[in-house]
Amino acid sequence: MNSETSQSVLHSAASQGLRALAADERCRSAFTAPGSVLQDILSPAARRYVLAAGRQEFLGHLAILHEKSYQVTVEFVGEENSDPARIEQVVQEYLSVLDHSPVPGQLGFDLSNVGLTVSHDLAVRNTSRIVEAAAAKDCEVVLSMERSSTVDAVLSVYRELAERYGNVGITLQAKLHRTEDDIRTAAQPGRKIRLVKGAFQESPDVALSHGPALDSRYLRFAEELVDRGVRLSLATQDSGVLAAAKSSGLLERVTEIEMLHGVQPHLLRGYHEAGYPCRIYATYGENWWLHLLHRLAEHPPMVLTALADIADRGERAVGTGY
Repeated sequence: MNSETSQSVLHSAASQGLRALAADERCRSAFTAPGSVLQDILSPAARRYVLAAGRQEFLGHLAILHEKSYQVTVEFVGEENSDPARIEQVVQEYLSVLDHSPVPGQLGFDLSNVGLTVSHDLAVRNTSRIVEAAAAKDCEVVLSMERSSTVDAVLSVYRELAERYGNVGITLQAKLHRTEDDIRTAAQPGRKIRLVKGAFQESPDVALSHGPALDSRYLRFAEELVDRGVRLSLATQDSGVLAAAKSSGLLERVTEIEMLHGVQPHLLRGYHEAGYPCRIYATYGENWWLHLLHRLAEHPPMVLTALADIADRGERAVGTGY
């Protein structure tokens, strides 16, 4: 085994380990416990990816990204829950963001945060409230995709909403084998589709692992989606995939390139300066455990950067690298 292969194997194993930590109920309970030491220690690393804990600070930071002429998607980070009070708090958070001026151009969130863990009907009612308020402010809502076991439930809510609202879109995960079929039903002309590789650990019978086969599938799906007339958000931080998309002419056909805040900012800036429409997916909130671990799992060497952020307490200017 050569050194390049051994590094790839190590990174793959590290990624699996980070995703296991993200899903470990003991870690998640320790993170959310009052006065959590885990939260205190890791918060400087999280600030690279999560713009702020509170809404007012976040909205102030958002203005800096807008001044740099980036489109921005807003997400209030959290985890699935079935507590009615917490679900309503999430809904009210998005409604409050929509009352801010200027209004964000796009919202994104997991349906499991707004009622899907309770029932389909509750998810539809709560999401309708947000989508209607967003439509009144000329704002789009692109629903996130979650673990493979929830895809049918998420798509069911999306289809019901899409029949009533023109400003709602959906995220599709290229790694899932079923997405080939989901494209045929979800990809309607003029709709916003956000194509991601997929962040969740899934079994081989359900999904591809990260690697060349997934890269090829991602690009193939992207071509099919734009051929179907959707407004495609090419949501990836993979420099190789983006270079291939540019070489094939695909980048000229997509609506935008999207990257998560704090991940490869210099790469996104390069495409932004080259004239491609670029979007930053920006998050805020205190419940960032999953968000941080998934970002590190996507590129395990960033664990070293996270440790450096902890050492210097994560002090950096908002918009650094963009």
